[in-house]
Amino acid sequence: MAAEASISPGSRVPPVFVTGAAGHVGANLVRRLLDDGVRVRVLLRHEDNNQGLEGLDVERTFGDIRDLEATRRAIEGCRGVYHVAARISTIEGNRAHRREVFECNVLGTRNVLRAARETGAGRVVMTGSFSAVGYDLDNPSAPSNEAMQFYPMERTMPYERSKSLAEHECWRAAAAAGQDVVVATCCAVIGGADFLPSRLGRAMCDYSNRKLHAYVDGGFEFVAARDIVEGHLLCMRHGRSGEKYIFSSEYKTIPEIIGLWEEVSGVPRPRRRIPSSAMLVFSEVASFYLSRCHPDFPQRFTPGAIRLLRKRLHADTGKAQRELGFRPTSLRAAVREAYAFHYHQRGVITNPDAKRPSVNGAGQAEHVPADRDVPPDTGGAAS
Repeated sequence: MAAEASISPGSRVPPVFVTGAAGHVGANLVRRLLDDGVRVRVLLRHEDNNQGLEGLDVERTFGDIRDLEATRRAIEGCRGVYHVAARISTIEGNRAHRREVFECNVLGTRNVLRAARETGAGRVVMTGSFSAVGYDLDNPSAPSNEAMQFYPMERTMPYERSKSLAEHECWRAAAAAGQDVVVATCCAVIGGADFLPSRLGRAMCDYSNRKLHAYVDGGFEFVAARDIVEGHLLCMRHGRSGEKYIFSSEYKTIPEIIGLWEEVSGVPRPRRRIPSSAMLVFSEVASFYLSRCHPDFPQRFTPGAIRLLRKRLHADTGKAQRELGFRPTSLRAAVREAYAFHYHQRGVITNPDAKRPSVNGAGQAEHVPADRDVPPDTGGAAS
C-alpha cells in the first residue's frame, strides 16, 4: 500500500503525483498535502487555467494524460498517485465534445494507470463520480452504495458513461495486472480554492450578484471540499485495493442550497421556483440549440443535470465510515468558506448589498470550523 510521506530536513522522499491539480478538488488536495508536509508533483497543461497553483511550492510538469509517454515521464520517480483530472460536463455536446470526454476520462485514466504501473509509483487513487454509481430503479431516492452497478439502459450523459468506463479501467488493472488502485467517489463539491470556478461556485456567485432569477426543485448529494480531500487521503492510507468508497457530506435539495446561499450572502432568494418537469422541457430545447450553434456558451441547467436532480439520489457512506473512519461534516461551513473565497480571493461577488465575509489577519477568508454532526458508523446515508 502506498502512502504519503512527510518531508523532514534533508529528506529525499519521492513526491506524490497529482493530476488535475488546478481544479476544485485538486487544488484543495494539493493544499492539504502541502500542509501535511508532503512533497507534491503535479501534471499541468500550458493551455489550461493553472491559477489554483500559483505561489505553491510544488514540482510542475507539463503534458497531457492522453499522451502516455508524457504521462510516464511526469510520473517517473513518484510514490503514490492521485488521479483527479477529468473532463467534467453535463451536456450531450457534439461529436468532438463526446470524443474529448471519452479520451480524457477513459483513455487518460488508462494511461495514468499504465504509467504508474510501469514506473513503480505504487497506489493510485482515482476520483470517481457519484453520477456513475447505480441506484434502486424502483426507488431512485433510496441510498446508493458502492455495490450498485451503473445503469446504462436509460439516457445518460457522456460524462456519466465515461466515469463508469474509467472505473472499469481501474478494475481491469487491478484484476489483470494486480495493480494497487482505489476509487474515491465524489459528489457535488462545495468549498474554497475554487479558482476555475466550478459550476456550483459560478452559480453561487451569480446568485450573490442577483444574476440568478429562478431556481428548480430536486436534490443531490453534496460534499465539502475538506471532506472529499480527507476521503482521498483515507483511500491512499487505508483503502482496500480494487474497491471504491463514496464520500458525501449531506443530501440537500436545491431550495435548501439556495437557503444556505441566502444565509451567507444576505441576498434574498429569487421568487420564481420552476418545477423540474417544466425546466427539463425548456432545457432540452435550449441545450440542443446551444450545443450545436454556440458550443462554448456555458449552460447552467442542462437536461442531464435536471434528470439527476429529479432522481433525488442519496448516498450511503457507511462503507467509508466503517472501513476508513470517514466522518462527514455539515455543508454550512463549506458554503461559508466558498462564499468568502469567491468574495475576497476571486473578487467576483460585486453586489454592494451582499454581505462582506470576515477575514483573518493575513487577509484570507476566515476558516470556519466544520460541524461534525453525523454519528460514526451509521452504516447509512450521510444525510
